[in-house]
Amino acid sequence: MAERHVTIGWPEGLHARPASVFVRAVTASGAAVTIAKGDNPPVNAASMLAVLGLGAEAGQEVVLASADEGAEVALDRLARLVSEGLEELPEAV
Repeated sequence: MAERHVTIGWPEGLHARPASVFVRAVTASGAAVTIAKGDNPPVNAASMLAVLGLGAEAGQEVVLASADEGAEVALDRLARLVSEGLEELPEAV
């Protein structure tokens, strides 16, 4: 399983608009990705309700993970999106 430990770069954390950007990016990646905060169990990163339920704030670390073959590139791009607080999934890492 591939994973990335990422510090949230959006000033408002993973709430409302940033969560929507993140969930759309996960869905567009085509990979089955989970996200976890702290010792909490991982949740489906393609679920808006699950992501909002994390209550992840700016500066907190989350773990993105996927067991899909070839998920390394998708996780790199998603990690960059989250860490830099981007508005859309980057084309390249």
